[in-house]
Amino acid sequence: MSEEAENTEEVQGEEIKSEISSEEKDAESVQAEEGAETEEAAEEQEPTADEKIAALEKENADLKDQLLRRAADFDNYRKRMIKEKQDAYDYANANLLGDLLESLDNFDRTIEAAKDTKNAKSIADGIKMINKSLVKMLEEKYNLSSFGKVGEAFNPDSHEALRSENGDVKEPEIKEVYLKGYKLKERIIRHAKVSVVMPE
Repeated sequence: MSEEAENTEEVQGEEIKSEISSEEKDAESVQAEEGAETEEAAEEQEPTADEKIAALEKENADLKDQLLRRAADFDNYRKRMIKEKQDAYDYANANLLGDLLESLDNFDRTIEAAKDTKNAKSIADGIKMINKSLVKMLEEKYNLSSFGKVGEAFNPDSHEALRSENGDVKEPEIKEVYLKGYKLKERIIRHAKVSVVMPE
């Protein structure tokens, strides 16, 4: 190989080395810049202790506010429920009493009519009509029903025996009814007061 060719190769080799070295330096500087940017970003993202404390205090204040609001809402709800319950208790019989007013008015009319009449039968008929109307209203509108009739079998769960005597019966039987019993739907609200005939 000639000397000139050798020199050309050396020059080319040095140029290549120079380019590689330059590229390496560029890559290192790029990496250094990226590292610096990453550190700066990390420093920007990482809050200081004071910032952390301030954020926690704000979160704590928000949670306290929510808790106080919920406690106030619950207290208002509780008071409203107590009032509604008391109102329901105080006015539970308002409808029934309103329906009874008509019967009371009819009794007042009957009493007024009794002052001027000498016919006892018409007064008795008026009272019977009031009684029939009242019983019908209570049965149909309020599911109130009476029980306890002469001749029915005696049931200690629904009848209260005030007196008893032995007689010619197979099972205990009601002989006389002093006071009728009443049921509201299926619940007994007053036991029938009766006298009973017991088997001999």
